[in-house]
Amino acid sequence: MQNFLLQINPDGIQDSLNNTMSSLIEQITPELPHTSFITDLAFIMIIGAIITLAFFKIKQPLIIGYLFAGMLIGPLSPLWSWILPESGTPSDVIDGVGILSDISALNLFAEIGVILLLFVIGIEFPYAKIKSIGRVAIGVGTIGLFSTLGVLFYTSTALGLQFMDALFISAALSISSTAIIVKILEDTGKIKKESSILVLGVLIVEDVIAVILISSLQSIALVGTISVESVVVVILVATGLIVGTFTIGIRVIPPLIDRVASAEHREILLLSVLGLCFGYALLANIVGLSVAIGAFLAGVLVADSKSAEVAKLLSSPIKDMFVAIFFISVGALMDVSQLENYIFIAIALIAVAIGMKFGGNMIGNLIFRQKRVKSLRSAFTLAAPRGEFSIVIIKTGVDIGAVSSFLFPLVGIISIVTAFISPFLVKSGDHVIASLKDKENV
Repeated sequence: MQNFLLQINPDGIQDSLNNTMSSLIEQITPELPHTSFITDLAFIMIIGAIITLAFFKIKQPLIIGYLFAGMLIGPLSPLWSWILPESGTPSDVIDGVGILSDISALNLFAEIGVILLLFVIGIEFPYAKIKSIGRVAIGVGTIGLFSTLGVLFYTSTALGLQFMDALFISAALSISSTAIIVKILEDTGKIKKESSILVLGVLIVEDVIAVILISSLQSIALVGTISVESVVVVILVATGLIVGTFTIGIRVIPPLIDRVASAEHREILLLSVLGLCFGYALLANIVGLSVAIGAFLAGVLVADSKSAEVAKLLSSPIKDMFVAIFFISVGALMDVSQLENYIFIAIALIAVAIGMKFGGNMIGNLIFRQKRVKSLRSAFTLAAPRGEFSIVIIKTGVDIGAVSSFLFPLVGIISIVTAFISPFLVKSGDHVIASLKDKENV
C-alpha cells in the first residue's frame, strides 16, 4: 500500500482532472468556444441562480450571493485555477483561468446593469423630492468625502505608502459605491424612506466630485499641479446638465412619455423609456460625467409623468438581470488569493475609511440640522461600500504609471470586503436607531 502511494504522481492527477474538465466543457458546448460570451453568460445565470437561492434560504442579502457566485466562478478563483488548464486570452485587466474568461464583455453588460439600476431608482424620486434635499446633499456629500480623503491620506502615508500611491488610494476610498448602496436599499425595502432620498442625493454629489478627482489626479500625476480649468469645466457641465434637466427637460419629457403611453402599447412605452434612459446616459458620458448620473436624471424625468409606475414595472425585470451580471462580474474580478499579501494594510484602510465616512456624514448632517434618525440611517448606509469609482480611479493611476500596480488588487480586496460588510452595517444601524427610540420612550 505504501509503495502504491509513493508511485502516485500528483502532476498526473492534476493533468487527468484538467483533461476531464476540458472534455466536459467541449461536450457541453461543442460549437461554442469556452471564451465566448454566451458560454460565460450561461454559467453566470445558472450558478448565480443556485448561489443566490441558497443565500435567500439562509436569509442573507442577495448582493452577497451575487458577489460570492462571481468569486466562485471567476478567472481568479483559486479553485478553478487549480482544476482548469490555462487557456483562452487573458483580459486587459487581469490574467487567470476559470469558468468565466471573457471579462471585458461582461464588464460591458455590467455597465448596462448600473445604468438600468439607477434609472429604475430615479423613477422613485420625482423632481419635488430631489429639490427638497439639494442643498443638504451637496453639503453633507462634500464634507463626508473630503474629510474621509484627508484622514485616509494621512493614514496611508503613515502605513508607508508613497505620496502618489497614498493620494490615489485615499481618493478612491473616499467615494461610496452607488450601485451597491442602491441595491441594498432596494433589497431591504428602504428605498422610499426619507433618509434614502438624502443618500441618493449625496451619491450623485460624490459621483460628480469623483469625475473632478479623476481629472485632478491625472493632472497632478502628469504635470505636477491641479488643472483649475478642468475642475471648473466639470462643475459647469454637471450644473448645466442638472439645471437643464430640471428646467427644460421636466417640462418637455414627461408630457411626451404620457403621449406615448396613450397608445396603450406596452412594448412601445418600454422602448421609449429605455431610449430615454440610455440616451441620457450617453449624453452624460459625452460631456464627461458618469453614466449613472445621466440614467438617474432620466428616471427622475419619467417619475414626473403619469406613466411612471407602468414604466417601472416594465423596466424592472430587465434591470434585475443586468444588475445580477454586474455584481457577479465584480466578484469575478476580485483576486482573493492576494489577500494574505495586503491583509494588514487592507484592514487598516477599511477601518479608517468606514469610520471617517460615518463620522464625516454625521458631522455634515449635524451642520445642516437633520433629524437624528435620518442622520444615523444615511451615515450607516454611506459608511462602508466602495466599488466602481474606487476601481476606476486606481486603474487610471496604474494606466498612466503614476501609482504602484499592487494598488489594483488592494482596492479590489477592499471593495469586495466592504461590499460584504455593507448589508450588515445597515442592519446594525437599524438596531442602534431602535435602541435609541426605546431609551427615549422609557
